[in-house]
Amino acid sequence: MSPVTSEDRPTGLRSTLDTANKLVEEGRSLDAIPLLSEATRRHDSAIAECKLASLRRKAFDEVGSASRFPEWPVDVEDLDTSDPHIPEIAPEELTGETLRRAIRSHGCLKIPGLLDAAQVEAFVDGIENALRVREERRDTPYKSEPNSWFAGLQLPKAEGQSLSRNWIAGAGGLLACDSPRVLQLLFDTYEAVGLRKVLTEYLGERPILSANKCTLRKVPLTANTDWHQDGAFIGQGIRAMNVWVALTDCGVDAPGMDLVPRRFEEIVETGTGGAIFDWAVGPDVVAELSADHPVVRPQFNAGDALLFDDLFLHRSAVSPEMTKERYALESWFFAKTGYPSGQVPLVW
Repeated sequence: MSPVTSEDRPTGLRSTLDTANKLVEEGRSLDAIPLLSEATRRHDSAIAECKLASLRRKAFDEVGSASRFPEWPVDVEDLDTSDPHIPEIAPEELTGETLRRAIRSHGCLKIPGLLDAAQVEAFVDGIENALRVREERRDTPYKSEPNSWFAGLQLPKAEGQSLSRNWIAGAGGLLACDSPRVLQLLFDTYEAVGLRKVLTEYLGERPILSANKCTLRKVPLTANTDWHQDGAFIGQGIRAMNVWVALTDCGVDAPGMDLVPRRFEEIVETGTGGAIFDWAVGPDVVAELSADHPVVRPQFNAGDALLFDDLFLHRSAVSPEMTKERYALESWFFAKTGYPSGQVPLVW
């Protein structure tokens, strides 16, 4: 994509960028976000998309912390926790309360067909474009001219280091914050399928995306992770929800997920029971914890979603007979209340 100079920009875009800059100067980055979001839909502008990604970080300090829920987790009456299966619900039936009931009973909720075929294709193409441009810019990743597909989010040194970009890349991934166009596609698509409303209802306040934990994945057959709960890395006292979306049919000939279909109320023991790493939950511990709710490896179709919180016990699943890579989206949303330290926030 060629750079756009001020002389090349359409009058409407130039005016929008000027207005957004003025709002930022006035300490109103939150008001600039919807303005620039609309501009990215109307104009093909790397400058607007990159600026919007940066504004989402800047606006965090303007977001109030005012949850509907004084205590967390929120109590749910008459829960049935005995069914050892992954609960499923149709996209049109998904609400904050149906999500809460599934999380409190089984730790997760599967939504078949949350994204349609066109939305899946747009994300797969976006991931491929982002990976291609990143490779082209390997030697100068953050010094080249703006490009919507790949432009590293500019952050203070400590925050930038917290993103662990090299570790993510080594596992076949790319952070969505470093692909402004795909990041905006994610927000627009999740809005279109109703996830913003659902997550706001569930969290009790505006959902904040973590730049550290929003990953565009192209999982190779060599990849694998051990059993874990994400809360073991994120911290205690948080209010979180992960939206994981398969962009490839997976679980049979492409890497899937192994899940323990039960609710946990705390971080379980790590580093024991045959665990390879000190952060991992050992297989012997998993066997004990899953005695009444056996481990499952669901089959996902492209567009299916799995929502789970920070206490859910799971791992990526790769078997020798698998022959295809897996595309997927992983995006962790948090409430401002109890927002975890060490996570770079991006305001929706």
